[in-house]
Amino acid sequence: MSARTTTPWPLVALFTAGYLSAYLLPTTVGRLDAGLPLSATQAGAIGSALLLSSATAGFLLASRVDRFGPRTLARTGLLLAAVGYGTAALTTTVPLVIAGALAGGFGSGTATTVAATGVAAQRDPHRTTTLGLLGVSGLAGALYLTIPHLGPAHGLPLAAVACTALLVLPVTRRLPTRTPAPASQSLRTTDPLPHFRSGLVLAAALFFWSLAQNSLWGVSGRIGLTQAGLTEVTVGAVFAVALGAGLLGVIGAGALGPRLGSALPIGAGTALIAGCIALSAAAGDLTSFATGEIAWNTLYPVVLSYVIGLAASLDPRGRWAVLVGSASSLGTACGPLAGSLLSAWAGYPGMGVILALGLLLVTVPLTAVALRPRRGTPQEHPVVEIPLEAVPAGRTAYDMAGPRQAAAAPGPGTTYKQAV
Repeated sequence: MSARTTTPWPLVALFTAGYLSAYLLPTTVGRLDAGLPLSATQAGAIGSALLLSSATAGFLLASRVDRFGPRTLARTGLLLAAVGYGTAALTTTVPLVIAGALAGGFGSGTATTVAATGVAAQRDPHRTTTLGLLGVSGLAGALYLTIPHLGPAHGLPLAAVACTALLVLPVTRRLPTRTPAPASQSLRTTDPLPHFRSGLVLAAALFFWSLAQNSLWGVSGRIGLTQAGLTEVTVGAVFAVALGAGLLGVIGAGALGPRLGSALPIGAGTALIAGCIALSAAAGDLTSFATGEIAWNTLYPVVLSYVIGLAASLDPRGRWAVLVGSASSLGTACGPLAGSLLSAWAGYPGMGVILALGLLLVTVPLTAVALRPRRGTPQEHPVVEIPLEAVPAGRTAYDMAGPRQAAAAPGPGTTYKQAV
């Protein structure tokens, strides 16, 4: 039992390394635009390609972690992330930067896939998720404060992700070579996905949920600089404070745990996020911009932790956790482009209203899935057949009713079905 209650720090570290590139996307895209002969659209396209590569890894590897083994797959993903992001950071040749970003993105997605399958196998997936979000939010916030003081080089955010992957690599020694099958799972690797309809709805809803979030996140810097009239240093400080507030949100989510269920945090949290997005997109000064960004980033990881925990509860093998996470990465990748197009068409305030209304619509299917039963008693208390070999005992037609005596044991080959 101790192995199931001990904090799974290797998974937390792997989660942090896998998600860090998405958290640093605004500064990564901004520095690619400023430091290389790229337009803002081209730099955004590289960022989107990076996240699409990460999502592709999740879709391809969701059901293959058992086959390759968590330790081997995690090491491969971290090494690929280190080499890919490191190459993109050290070169100014645009084709190599693109190739390195794609390779690094696939490595990040591989690490995230292993982390998601491991989280799903935990006794308390939500707690492990909140610890992972706590780690990546804290690290990203520290980097947002540090990177501006290290110079204008385009590769600094990419180098930070590469170094994180290398630092996490030794931790993979504590990962299993093979994923232990849960007691309720047969040894077959071709089992169909459980709760298929709920998982599919959750994945589709989270795609649009992440798309709305990152449509604003991708243009937040421009909103602060052009519409609110702030300096780059001030905008960076707001982002760092916002991510710090996200730490408090994650800590609060971890303290609450499953006490409120999943439906209330996901539904009410998403509705509040919609209001924050509308406020931030319409910001015209430091107060409104900072209020919207800080409130939004406080709520975002809270809701995300419950959604990831919800996905993990749909399948103890972690396949829905990986697929839902990949759908989220896909929405994240499309977000900057969607934000640019919407803001060009309707302006920043109009974009905020559209995104807020879209989030309110997505709240309905997310809450509906959260309200449906998931890990019910048939899955948590599987039936195990226990053959009992014993000497057959005679029984007359007039034995006493009720429990049989110890001598009257069942015959050879008799099977009891016991819930465990």
